[in-house]
Order: sequence, then structure tokens, then C-alpha cells
Amino acid sequence: MSRPELIVGPAVIRETVRLAALEVPGVLRVGRSGGWLRQRFAGSPVTTRLKGGEVSVRVAIVARPGQPLRPLAGHVRVAVVAAVERQLGLVPGEVTVSVDGVGA
Repeated sequence: MSRPELIVGPAVIRETVRLAALEVPGVLRVGRSGGWLRQRFAGSPVTTRLKGGEVSVRVAIVARPGQPLRPLAGHVRVAVVAAVERQLGLVPGEVTVSVDGVGA
């Protein structure tokens, strides 16, 4: 008897990435900075691409004031990779974290 295949939808991957990033201390929100017009036309703050068994991720965050941004982006990257592997059982490919703003 073979094991059933698990199909993970794109929305599930995006939400898993979003929640993983939010768990990192220093992340104010997953999203873009600026007014509503910029946020509307800048695109989704989380994008994923599944290719050849690997999932590539781009996530935009807004940092809390006073956070060192390079280490913060590294912590988000580590959290996203771990969540993709552990929760989804997928192979993480490229994970790009962009700090789109600093907010209060």
C-alpha cells in the first residue's frame, strides 16, 4: 500500500511563510510600508514559486524601530526555511527577505 500524496496549495505556503516571519522578534508586520496606494500596487508581500520540488519564497517585512536589519532579515530567512521544511515537508529553495520599512 502506497502512502497518499500531499498537495500543498499556494495559499497554505504563503500563510506558513507569513506566520513564520511574524514569529521573529523585531518584525512589526509582513507587508509593505507606505500609504494604501503603494501597498495596493506593490504586489503581495509574500510570493512563492514551486519548481522542481523546491519552493522559492520572497517576503517583505516592516521592522520595529531600532532593529539591526541585516541580522533581522537573516533570522526571518532561517524561520521561513524551518517552517517550509518542518510544517509543509517541502524543500526550500531561494528565500529572499526584503525589509520594506521601519514602523512604530
